[in-house]
Amino acid sequence: MKNATLPSLRVDPELRQAAESVLNEGESLSSFMEESLRASITRRQMHREFIARGLASYEDAKKTGVYFSSERVLADLEEMLRQVEAKEGNR
Repeated sequence: MKNATLPSLRVDPELRQAAESVLNEGESLSSFMEESLRASITRRQMHREFIARGLASYEDAKKTGVYFSSERVLADLEEMLRQVEAKEGNR
């Protein structure tokens, strides 16, 4: 049950028309706006968490003096990707 409202949103007629043009069958503009807001919130939360992990990793590297080259990181990521692709290929 919804128990809060958001402020009205004034937009250019072109933006409203663009939003309405991509609605799925039976979808309301309000539900589209709510879904878009939720997705944007999630994206921003994930971005902030990513930055926080990066800064924590940087601080850890400064403390320990252990750093990894970009070449090694990329090689490790490519190996992880190969393993996932191989696992998915076995399905």
